[in-house]
Amino acid sequence: MRLLIATDAWHPQVNGVVRSLENMAAAGAGFGFEPIFLTHKDFASLPLPGYPEIRLAYATKRHVARLWNDLRPTHVHIATEGTVGYATRRYCLAHRRPFTTSYHTRFPEYLSARAPVPEVWSYAWLRRFHGASNGTMVSTPSLERDLAARGFANLMRWTRGVDTDLFRPRPADAPDPADLAGLPRPIFLSVGRLAVEKNLDAFLRLDLPGSKVVVGDGPDRARLAAIDPRAHFLGTRTGADLAALYAAADVFVFPSLTDTFGIVLLEALACGVPVAAYPVTGPLDVIGRTGAGILDRDLGAAALAALAIPRARCRAEALRYTWAESARQFYDNIALAHGTAPVRVRASAKPARGVVELG
Repeated sequence: MRLLIATDAWHPQVNGVVRSLENMAAAGAGFGFEPIFLTHKDFASLPLPGYPEIRLAYATKRHVARLWNDLRPTHVHIATEGTVGYATRRYCLAHRRPFTTSYHTRFPEYLSARAPVPEVWSYAWLRRFHGASNGTMVSTPSLERDLAARGFANLMRWTRGVDTDLFRPRPADAPDPADLAGLPRPIFLSVGRLAVEKNLDAFLRLDLPGSKVVVGDGPDRARLAAIDPRAHFLGTRTGADLAALYAAADVFVFPSLTDTFGIVLLEALACGVPVAAYPVTGPLDVIGRTGAGILDRDLGAAALAALAIPRARCRAEALRYTWAESARQFYDNIALAHGTAPVRVRASAKPARGVVELG
């Protein structure tokens, strides 16, 4: 079976959507699927003004039709609501091809943070976009409840995972990574895209002891760096370098108010690092009352209280999340929505390592 995954979020972007799709692609063969990707790289595109990492594809239904015979998909999943996703949706509707979608991003909140667009308008458009699918995948119970209350239907659960071999606590005698060597303790770490919707202002304005460290890049870097000149901005890190930074931190601070899940939460927990966050969708589902973090409207108080959490408790909580289980949910949803027989694992689902380029 050939699964076409249409997505506007793809390399060189570094985010949870790309990471999730990479891991689903890596697990596909074990579930009887050959995942193939349709991305901005398959069309003419231009960089998003002010955010060159994101490419805007000139994708139309006609362009998708030209590619369809070569792709020959048996199943279709539309991962994002951008131009690639919308063109693929139009083609599927015109040819009566079933498809699934996924809701990764609180686009109405992101848009309202950048432009004066009422959220009710954005939600109405998204409800129409996803309403045409045979199923919309959501990552958490609280997001499912929220979207159901807004009139979204055919919601399906698809949780996320973490590579607990890569992201793991460091040995007690391990030295700090070079970027953190000599920094005053405790170290409060935040990892994510440096953009207005991530609410990093809230982290950088906190009065905390020790050091603040920010990993990631984006269009807001210069503005954010000016908020607290003492904060350390390390840029984008991946793989073992990123895991080492997590493991050397004392608390992971997650200031976002709009993420639907937050894979970085799991990466921090897997490294034995407690989380401080607001009590909103994402942290409420991942942290909740597990004792692996502190959720508080006072983010500074949460960060300080999290210092007392045993690191072993954090690691134990992360071990509940695997990419293998995430993939089982994903491919079962695909099969159910397309009316095919449920699929079962034929081989172990390995977490993605590096870049998966299939389209």
